[in-house]
Amino acid sequence: MAQALELLDNMEFYCPICLDLLKDPVAIPCGHSYCMDCIKSYWGSGVDPKPASCPQCRQTFQPQPILHRNTILTEMVEKLKTTHLLSRPPESCLPGPGDASCDFCTGTKLKAVKSCLVCLASYCRLHLTPHYESPALRRHKLVEASMHLQERICPHHDKLLEIFCQTDQQYICFLCVMDKHKSHDTVSAATERIIKYALGCSDNKLRIQTKEKELLELRQALDSLKSSGHAAMEKSDRLFEELIGSIERRRLEVRELVLNQEKAAERLLAQLERDISELKKKDAELDLLLHTNDHFHFLQYWNSVHSLLDFGMVNSAVCDLKKKLEDILKGEWTKVSRAANTVKIVQSPVPMTRPEFLYYSCNFQLDRKTAHRDLLLSEDKMAVTVRDKESSGPDHPARFDYWCQVLSSKGLSGCCYWEAEWNGMGVNVAVAYGDMSCKGDGAEAHFGHNLKSWSLFCSKKGYYFWHNKAVCKVPGPYSPRIGVYLDHRAGTLSFYTVADSMTLLHRVQTSFTQPLHPGFGFACYGVSLKLCQMD
Repeated sequence: MAQALELLDNMEFYCPICLDLLKDPVAIPCGHSYCMDCIKSYWGSGVDPKPASCPQCRQTFQPQPILHRNTILTEMVEKLKTTHLLSRPPESCLPGPGDASCDFCTGTKLKAVKSCLVCLASYCRLHLTPHYESPALRRHKLVEASMHLQERICPHHDKLLEIFCQTDQQYICFLCVMDKHKSHDTVSAATERIIKYALGCSDNKLRIQTKEKELLELRQALDSLKSSGHAAMEKSDRLFEELIGSIERRRLEVRELVLNQEKAAERLLAQLERDISELKKKDAELDLLLHTNDHFHFLQYWNSVHSLLDFGMVNSAVCDLKKKLEDILKGEWTKVSRAANTVKIVQSPVPMTRPEFLYYSCNFQLDRKTAHRDLLLSEDKMAVTVRDKESSGPDHPARFDYWCQVLSSKGLSGCCYWEAEWNGMGVNVAVAYGDMSCKGDGAEAHFGHNLKSWSLFCSKKGYYFWHNKAVCKVPGPYSPRIGVYLDHRAGTLSFYTVADSMTLLHRVQTSFTQPLHPGFGFACYGVSLKLCQMD
């Protein structure tokens, strides 16, 4: 507050005309003070001098007052000079970048604080005083100071643009109403502002309601998905637990079978040991029988030895069971995975405005390895130009060798949006699978002429959409900038013109099985294209 009062006190010692310290100050009858030379120059002299009036309050004097030097004010200025209490206006009073300057300051221009829509001029605080003091000027409309005040003036009639033409959607003056806009629908600028505000609020509320409805549907779908998903997981867990239990029971049965066989083998071993013991007892008898000629009697005492049991067959059977179970699980898992992927939920809503599209924006680079030799890529691989001279260098398996085309370096999935600006006769804006052929002059390597690519041909004469050799004409306004929106999961691919507003040209509804690579094709020399940086 003290600084503001000090500034006001200091400004009283500045001449409102030259904005410098008062020199030979004089006071005119209304009480305002000026430099002697400044007020004389303002009133003029000679044969036809101006009527005497105050530059600030506009009070007129008849006859022209005789000017006398104000000695008291002169002494005050000199004393303040010597005590360094007076200086140039502070920096806050001077216009900076983007500030409007006062139109009435003749010396150092001060920063304007208000603009008058009647005078069509901007005023500093000092020169604005008459608009507050003079009854005639108090009726003028003051607004915040603007550097673009001249934009409010009609270029044809030099009048204030205070009327809005609803037919041509532009601001006009009252003379334009009687001229070029005579039969048009016109309203005041204030009325149009109210209409625009009401429409904007209504449109915004409608969008909010639409988004809330979409959000509610998505939440309901998510709740349903969670409920059915949890039920599916519980059932799957139960089935796998039953399967694991069955396998565990079989494992225990095999284990028990092996143990039983071991016990049987042990019993057999004990029996064999007993038989050996008996054989030893009869060994002596056998020695006696060696010399007998009765072979039948000899063979009655000969016991055969049983061989040990071999579990190789058991192990082989278990291995076969393991392999069969793994094959069954692998096949059934494929069915389960395919069934899970068929579960549909509510898809993401299609964006309606450019800011909504930019939410899904993605940046990518062109793949130099795929570019035809007639194409020249920029260093950042974000722009391409068709030239009339082939480039030199090694060939690459991924390079298009006949069609003048190029693909991006990465495939896209999910929701993605990108824009491209083109210049020349025409260009193909396309997407393709990464395994699309790139060799030869056949349809399998030409964007839009096979099952693995989709292409929109853009020219100044119109648009044509190509897929699998089928073509359809697409109506739409000309625009050198094309936007592409991909919802891979939903299977939608949309093309838009991008200008002051976005216009849908064509939308494809299909089912994508691989990531899609953005691509561009060209038919003649001199055509250029650049990818727009999506920030």
